[in-house]
Amino acid sequence: MRIEANCKINLGLDILRRREDGYHDIATVMYPLRGLYDVVEVVPTEGAEAEFVALGIEIDCPPEKNICLKAYELLRRRYAVGGVRITLDKRVPFGAGLGGGSSDGTAVLVALNEIFSLGMDEAALIAVAAELGSDTAFFVRNTPQLCEGRGERMTPVDVDLSEWWIAVVKPAEGVSTREAYAGVTPHVPARPLAERIAEPVGRWQGSVVNDFEPSVFAAHPAIGGVKRALLEAGAVYASMSGSGSAVFGLFDDGEKAESMRGMTQYIYRL
Repeated sequence: MRIEANCKINLGLDILRRREDGYHDIATVMYPLRGLYDVVEVVPTEGAEAEFVALGIEIDCPPEKNICLKAYELLRRRYAVGGVRITLDKRVPFGAGLGGGSSDGTAVLVALNEIFSLGMDEAALIAVAAELGSDTAFFVRNTPQLCEGRGERMTPVDVDLSEWWIAVVKPAEGVSTREAYAGVTPHVPARPLAERIAEPVGRWQGSVVNDFEPSVFAAHPAIGGVKRALLEAGAVYASMSGSGSAVFGLFDDGEKAESMRGMTQYIYRL
């Protein structure tokens, strides 16, 4: 089974409060970016284990720690899952805040559910995916969602960017999630994200914000420079995705988006 495991962008990211369990309550709108994806192929084998083949962008972790194998082991502990060969053709840059790894893990869960006729419905897949990570459950629905709590509580949201162009720039610098959270002072905004995101895209800049940006840009000026470049090129809205370091711009004109081609190959019509 072959799945195009697309990534996502965050439209706004409010860090609301620190929880007693050490995590943070957030509010963010995750939007699928279908033009940028990894290819995950899962094929049953005669063996009893999972074989893993990595292609494309080299991943900075040993194969046994890849989320694809973690997803396989998670289901094997619960269901009659046989041996498979998992091939990951990595195309989404990692360490970018685009959720590429989370999407890969979810793709494996979906494939195993289909191949071995496990009978998991959407709710069951979401519950299992949430055990792999906070963003992972989003990719079960893979439609615009207001994500709250640690990101696992999802509510469909009416955001349609199908007439827009996007340019995604992944700077050479990386930002760890730990570093990003360490620089944030949680706060509850005067207006909830659900209210701000309902406004036209032209009103988002300065209103639909990513709370990670101030501290990340201070520590990594080059990332902030990418956002400025996108806005100077004519982006109607630009923001860092997740905890970074990828930054994206939304353009109402394809030629303006294409002007960023010198900085990135990731330019698509949404």
